[in-house]
Amino acid sequence: MVGKICGTGSYVPARVMDNNDLSKIVDTNDAWIRERTGIGKRHIIEEETTSYMAGQAALRAVEQSGIDPEEIDMILVGTSSSETVFPCAACEVQRMIGAKHAVGYDLNAACTGFVLAFNTAQAYISSGYCRTVMVIGADSMSNMIDWSDRSTCILFGDGAGAAILRAEEGNPVYMAAHSDGVKGPALTGLSRHRKDWEKELEEGAAKESFIHMDGQGVFKFAVRKVPEIIEEVLEESESSLEDIDYFVLHQANRRIIEAVAKRLKTDISKFPMNLEEYANTSAATVPILIDEMNRKGMFRKGQKIMMAGFGAGLTWAASLFEW
Repeated sequence: MVGKICGTGSYVPARVMDNNDLSKIVDTNDAWIRERTGIGKRHIIEEETTSYMAGQAALRAVEQSGIDPEEIDMILVGTSSSETVFPCAACEVQRMIGAKHAVGYDLNAACTGFVLAFNTAQAYISSGYCRTVMVIGADSMSNMIDWSDRSTCILFGDGAGAAILRAEEGNPVYMAAHSDGVKGPALTGLSRHRKDWEKELEEGAAKESFIHMDGQGVFKFAVRKVPEIIEEVLEESESSLEDIDYFVLHQANRRIIEAVAKRLKTDISKFPMNLEEYANTSAATVPILIDEMNRKGMFRKGQKIMMAGFGAGLTWAASLFEW
């Protein structure tokens, strides 16, 4: 059995901050940001939380699928920014949507979180342990960035996306995943749930708890490893690049996606993008994009979708599945 997507949903906050708004905070402008990233705006939480956004995306996925939430066996939330350490965001979602028979837990793999959660759900379904799994990517990146740091604050936004997988007969889902902890310092953010946090705050050292990124290092990592893992999955599945209808990649930077397409010698039209509207929402980028494409009617039964995520850890993962 494989997990087939039977419903999708997404949620982004109503508050929008465009590049011109950012130019009032840091030394930047719309043209500079667009040229280097492809980003035009981002949605930023006000009263919302990561769990709330995850729950709203889940409710929309349930509504589209037509299933009863009590049929859901498991809820997996890819996030690195839940407002609570416990209960986990997945248990909060369970409460919000009334999925009383589901077990839930969070999976923290930064921007790769949704793809790894999707692959984990496929493993549970193929083993027969679960029949219906809710997979969510949700992050409140605005809580994790230093708004005085131009190199990071222009890149991120907040949001959540969800997909419901149901066990069906079908062709296998092919997956791959890797980590490189040695290169982890390229993208870091220390937890605020640690000893002497308040002392650090008083001493003005709190910036260590914000995101720090070696932009060039992350860029080089992504444009090298994403094509490699796509080719790895293609080889495992005995498929070719021409067989793939869409490459749904983590929406980090337009230049990264264009570089991946160029390395694979594949038409950029097969690489949908929405980061101009949402920026990098970390684990939420892939499911938000999938939901948008689904609701626009872009998917057809039997199409082959290659999904790939990459981010802090360093981690990267991919999955090839049929719609």
